[in-house]
Amino acid sequence: MQKQKNFQLAVIGVLAFAVLFMSVGFAAYSSVLNINGTANVSANKWSVHFDTDTYQLGDGSVNEADISVSDTAVEYTVDLEKPGDYYLFSIDVVNDGTFGAVLDKITMTALTEAQKKYLTYTVKYDDQTYTASADSLSIALPTTTGANRKNVTVKVTYVQPANSDDLPSEAVTVNLAAAFDYSQAE
Repeated sequence: MQKQKNFQLAVIGVLAFAVLFMSVGFAAYSSVLNINGTANVSANKWSVHFDTDTYQLGDGSVNEADISVSDTAVEYTVDLEKPGDYYLFSIDVVNDGTFGAVLDKITMTALTEAQKKYLTYTVKYDDQTYTASADSLSIALPTTTGANRKNVTVKVTYVQPANSDDLPSEAVTVNLAAAFDYSQAE
């Protein structure tokens, strides 16, 4: 019995030594790696907007019945009573932010075939005239003073159709829109 007890103590001792040896061996083969750092982020701002002080009604244009001009929208209602009447205004888009912007696309209301016979709708941006939506533009609007503004001119004209039957027989309301999509310049 004493022999058996000594044997059990010897086995327990060998196992304890094995566990201790394995933990020391494991500790010898383990490592902890750390990365520490500090990032300082500068203050910046995104500020592409209409310069409301530059809104101007064009020469010969009919007066708007209702107008609202804000940093992000121009909303108008006009009455075009006869062929030859038009509504024309201009306003500047400004980049007062701290990094460049790019005009990616202009989305415009598409006139129906019937409306095209008596109405034209154009948007002029930076001396380029658009009569329909345009994708993949990539027109820079930097922050550099002087280059940080682009002029937008909108014109809606009641035109004389080739055939008098194409004139509207009753008053027509046409909702027009143009959206300018900007993103950060790379």
